[in-house]
Amino acid sequence: MLQKFKRMDMSIIFILLALMAFSLLSIYSVTAGRPKIGHYSERMAVYYGVGFAAFLSFSLISYKLLIRFALYIYLFGLMLLVLVLLFGNEYYGAKGWITLPGGLSLQPAELFKLFLTIFISFLLVRKRKNKLQFWRDVVPLGLVTLVPWALVMLQNDLGNALSYMVILAGLLWVGNIKYTHAFIALAIAFAAIFGGIQAYIHYHDKAVKLISEDLGKKHWIARFDPWLVPDLASRDVSWQTYNAKLAIGSGGIEGKGYMKGTTIQSERVPLAYADSIFVQIAEEYGFIGSSVLLLLYFILIHRMVLIAADCRDRAGPYLITGIIAMFVYQIFVNIGAFIGLMPLTGITLPFISYGGTSLVINMVSVGVVMSIRIHGQEEAEPFPLPERPEERSWYDKVFRRLRNGFNRN
Repeated sequence: MLQKFKRMDMSIIFILLALMAFSLLSIYSVTAGRPKIGHYSERMAVYYGVGFAAFLSFSLISYKLLIRFALYIYLFGLMLLVLVLLFGNEYYGAKGWITLPGGLSLQPAELFKLFLTIFISFLLVRKRKNKLQFWRDVVPLGLVTLVPWALVMLQNDLGNALSYMVILAGLLWVGNIKYTHAFIALAIAFAAIFGGIQAYIHYHDKAVKLISEDLGKKHWIARFDPWLVPDLASRDVSWQTYNAKLAIGSGGIEGKGYMKGTTIQSERVPLAYADSIFVQIAEEYGFIGSSVLLLLYFILIHRMVLIAADCRDRAGPYLITGIIAMFVYQIFVNIGAFIGLMPLTGITLPFISYGGTSLVINMVSVGVVMSIRIHGQEEAEPFPLPERPEERSWYDKVFRRLRNGFNRN
């Protein structure tokens, strides 16, 4: 046990402590003196206590156990996503929370990001670094991602649903996908996104009717209009992004000072303790404070890359790639939404925004990375693909039948 503690990356622990300080100070700044949310900073400190306990636990446990039980973890996550659709609570237009004893809430869509990373990593480990074939490998991996994506889209949680696709893309890239397949996928994605944006801008009225009336996603209009056609957006739907940009710009280089942000303190930016917490950092800490936060993220991701490069086991780099993709997506989408690069999607800022489920799953994810640093130096091939047909698992047989069916067609 002592040897395991000695092998921990202390720079990562320091970064987590620095992010905790950022989070608690920022949440206190926007909640102090407000009766309904004034206790959120204390509650976040408790979440951090639980998060550090989870971080240490997963650091000391071998990550290879997660790979070994990957299928059961994946199925358990799917069960939670189905349960939240049937019995979940709705907040801010998304039905994504399950109430636990003690008044606590659980957001399964947040948990499933790590679950999906574990399961895809397990499937890629079995490939023995061979080139991924389209029908035999890429399509099955897409299917295991498409199922949870559809369930989360039914919850009206666009942000977390898109994160699954980003995780899949990152893992396919390091999983040795063929360059031709990657290029075709990127071309299709770029054409779809660019074409969709242009169609929304030039055929705005028809697009609004299609999305709000035909698809029943009226809340999407409130996210797309301030981003793509701000001149056409109503005052109500552009209120958050307009004030967020105003606050970020007014922060300047050094910021207005702790608890002195006029826009934030006047509550003109909704959810300043959660999704919009970067606005408080930019206004009160300025460009310098925002840069320090981004630097902490950069160092954290850089340390993860180094750990993946040093790992001698096949599963470790896959797990770290999925976790990095998850963090980079959240950081880019959250911050990009308030500076006009992305639409609002309700994604939290990792380790900073208020929220128990998001924080704990992020701490667990870093714990898995630390476990790879501690246990990933052994030459291990514990999950070879069975050679004899009778030894193959049921999901190998299902994927083979799907592939054979596609080939016949």
